[in-house]
Amino acid sequence: MKSSLVILYHREPHDEVVKDGKIHYVRKKSPNGIVPTLKSFFADVNRGTWIAWKQLNKKQQASFEPTITIEGEANYNVRRIPLNAQQVKDFYHITSKEAFWPILHSFPDHFTSETTDWENFQEINRLFAEAACEEAADDALIWVHDYNLWLVPGYIREQKPNARIAFFHHTPFPSVDVFNILPWRDAIVESLLSCDIVGFHVPRYSENFVNVARSIKPVEVVEQKPVEGHITPVGIALAEPEMTTKLGYKGQIVNIDAFPVGTNPQHILSILERSETKERLIQIKEELQGKKLIIAAGRVDYVKGNQEMLEAYGRLLERRPDLHGKVSFTMTCVQPAAGMRIYKTAQSTIEQLAGKINGRFGKLDWMPIRLFTQPLSFEYLIAYYKAADVCWTTPLRDGLNLVAKEYVVAHEGKDGVLILSEFVGAAVELPEAVLTNPYSLTRMDTAIEEALAMSLEEQEQRMQKMYETVTTYDVKYWADRLLDQFNNLERETVDSKKTAAV
Repeated sequence: MKSSLVILYHREPHDEVVKDGKIHYVRKKSPNGIVPTLKSFFADVNRGTWIAWKQLNKKQQASFEPTITIEGEANYNVRRIPLNAQQVKDFYHITSKEAFWPILHSFPDHFTSETTDWENFQEINRLFAEAACEEAADDALIWVHDYNLWLVPGYIREQKPNARIAFFHHTPFPSVDVFNILPWRDAIVESLLSCDIVGFHVPRYSENFVNVARSIKPVEVVEQKPVEGHITPVGIALAEPEMTTKLGYKGQIVNIDAFPVGTNPQHILSILERSETKERLIQIKEELQGKKLIIAAGRVDYVKGNQEMLEAYGRLLERRPDLHGKVSFTMTCVQPAAGMRIYKTAQSTIEQLAGKINGRFGKLDWMPIRLFTQPLSFEYLIAYYKAADVCWTTPLRDGLNLVAKEYVVAHEGKDGVLILSEFVGAAVELPEAVLTNPYSLTRMDTAIEEALAMSLEEQEQRMQKMYETVTTYDVKYWADRLLDQFNNLERETVDSKKTAAV
């Protein structure tokens, strides 16, 4: 039976558990994040397929099963694209992370194409497209996710001219002058313009894509609309007052959408109600002994602003000796996976900075910074979010940043201060946060001072508004909205659109 919904994403939607010498494919333990949200789309279809890649060694290849089912989730299959270690390294660790990632996040000085294997990237994208075409029914919706699979829509369109193809871009999309540094820009844009709908988190990213498309291809702007709803249209670095919603290319309509992914408030609130979370919260408070807790959660990456944050904290302690022993900064900065060459310098810089600050200001009874380089469980993080007086999340660039939303939910609109970079997608949703420019030393210094001094009354006023936003526009809202769009998605020509408009 062919699938009516095919989702392509680089991550597998399951965990592998070995029991009695046999591999069992089970649902992931944590229901948080984008994977369970995407899986929820399969609930409304008779049969679906999730396509991901799977790294295999020679021994595993002999017994590899490309298509599997997950225990307890019977209405969709998982189709795995088998890749060897070298293919994964060239595709993900080098081409995606050393060529595409710095461009997407507007760091062209980190861009390198010398080691990039574009042919390998094309081949893997072609394998994904072929698998999708094999699995999809004639009237299926094929939904492709993120920049790793940029070329997939074009390959699908070649094989299935009438397919309904959607694409969602989870990272930022840069300005035209930065994106066009990519030598492969023509092929990437051609592929994305073969979609029926291309989605982004916020209007600034979608407008950047439109400008890129207009610089490379003879596209026609068919429809524009003012930015409305809970998205801030002006006054913030990533604000955009209007956005293009329809492009015309080769006689077809390409729908452009911008709506940010939400978090899962119900899951976070349920974690807070657990007895173990309450006990952990008491333990954290006892360890703090009345100190104000600042929390920063993320991973090692030069785009995440970890170095700038640590330097700002060091300046805070230097100019405010009265805060010594009265604040505690907990930073979770998960080290990169093996093989990620571009992050080695970033990791050593973070560790050296944290050590330098602790060495200079620390005392026997007070350590200014607690740095975690190993991942904490989501449940443990939620307890820290709840305990934290300040959440400091100031990436230099970020597609959305769910940490900010998770922190707001954990405080249930009652207290806490969110310091948020203007250069993350969530900033246009949460203008009540203490917005700052992580490129400016003065703005970073002012933001942390403001956060630590903010009255409880002002905290509550700001957090109530943000809590209403993140609980209203949650991940379910995002999913339901997209599902409604997909159900009404049909291949549309430019002429039919103009006729309908008349």
